[in-house]
Amino acid sequence: MKITKDALGARKKSGPKITMLTSYDYPTACLLDECNVDVQLVGDSVGTNILGYDDVSQVTIQDMIHHLKSVVRGTKKSFVLCDMPFKACRTSKDTLENAKLLADAGADGVKIESEKCAIEKISTVVSEGIPVCAHIGYTPQTPGLKVGVQGKDIQRATELLQLSKQCEKAGAFMIVLELIPERLAKAFTEELSIPTVGIGAGRYCDGQVQVILDILGITEKDFRHAKKYAQVAATYKDAVSSYIKDTQNGYFPTENHIASLPDDVIEHIQKLIHEKKHS
Repeated sequence: MKITKDALGARKKSGPKITMLTSYDYPTACLLDECNVDVQLVGDSVGTNILGYDDVSQVTIQDMIHHLKSVVRGTKKSFVLCDMPFKACRTSKDTLENAKLLADAGADGVKIESEKCAIEKISTVVSEGIPVCAHIGYTPQTPGLKVGVQGKDIQRATELLQLSKQCEKAGAFMIVLELIPERLAKAFTEELSIPTVGIGAGRYCDGQVQVILDILGITEKDFRHAKKYAQVAATYKDAVSSYIKDTQNGYFPTENHIASLPDDVIEHIQKLIHEKKHS
């Protein structure tokens, strides 16, 4: 059964905690759906993780639509949430037009990074019936914002509290808390009526989101907020190295990897080749 925004909302009270992972392509979407991940996030991190961009600000709406469609094709149960890229949110009008493009491409909802200027944009998109997940704390799309924990002083903590309430009032059905101290995230979670999903925000959020490449051990860098559940990069390299060695030394392919051919067919072909050479 397909997970809906209402079902996610109900999890705040009934549990279990919401699971969210980034998803950028069809095979990953199929695997995550089979594992019953609640939310597959087509994140603008596709720019740096998949497309080789220097920064997420380079991601276009066309990039997002391309990857969103591939994820949607592989998803039957998960709620598919898609990031609104930086360039798609210049004005409320732009935001709505691009949110509609993502919805038409199969997104069940969109995520909007939510500093003060985004509140009106959230309200505008929600008013057109498109579910919006807000995102506060460390927001990678914010120009000049250094990577770091947000809300460690009274002023910033107060700003984030007010912002979270404004996002809820604007109609957001869920909110991502990124790089926020655990005790602060706990206070927000208890104050808000919508689910909170944390990344680097501690144990008391209503759910967690992680980048799929980080938990699989494909990302080289170690992040404090992420746990490597596997070392897929090492397995990947071992497999490719073994393939190269086997191919170069003639160990692959073997008889187990070839198709058979009746004797009369090859005899006929060899006869044709012979006749051509001597004609």
